[in-house]
Amino acid sequence: MMGYYILIGAIALVSWLVSSRLKSKFKHYSKVHLQNGMSGAEIAEKMLADHGIRDVKVVSTAGMLTDHYNPKNKTVNLSEGVYNQRNAAAAAVAAHECGHAVQHAQAYEWLTMRSKLVPVVSVTSGMSTWVVFGGLALGAAAGVGLGYWVAVAGLIMMGMATLFSFVTLPVEYDASNRALAWLKSKNMVTQSEYKGSEDALKWAARTYLVAAIGSLATLVYWGLQVFGGRD
Repeated sequence: MMGYYILIGAIALVSWLVSSRLKSKFKHYSKVHLQNGMSGAEIAEKMLADHGIRDVKVVSTAGMLTDHYNPKNKTVNLSEGVYNQRNAAAAAVAAHECGHAVQHAQAYEWLTMRSKLVPVVSVTSGMSTWVVFGGLALGAAAGVGLGYWVAVAGLIMMGMATLFSFVTLPVEYDASNRALAWLKSKNMVTQSEYKGSEDALKWAARTYLVAAIGSLATLVYWGLQVFGGRD
């Protein structure tokens, strides 16, 4: 188990470092005011309109970096620091979330796949580690027995969460690429503002990359325990 705690600690540390860097970048680029004077909400509404999307609403949501697109009720939810602000960071985040709305409207295959995984992962992700650990605790993980198969079932559940994490990567990177392409093609930002938006989105994407790598590392660790690995 010591190896597991070391792994979790290392993943948590890297995740914290990337998250802290993202917050630092967001704070920095929040000081780069847009010359066009548009707020994050206005940026979002224009991007949706430019893509012919009329059935998606742009709304404000509480918190910091809580921005997201909800495909169920078709809303682009922008945090307070994005919805009303008029800076490079707000423009980047608003356009990124609209990128998801464009993906949804165009039936982007990776987004469709991720949406199909959501119901499964929402049920299994929270209990997978306990199922694996429970199987190992039965003392039969090294051979064919009840404990072994319980642990294998837990690994399958964990594998679904890992798959979800990796399917999320192209969804997030594509949304950022769509956002940046639109910001540039429509001359929504100056060259310096564009660089700030691009840098902010790169760090946002890295949080998903770290999460995916961490999920895979955890899956590999428990896989080694179940199939005969040792600490």
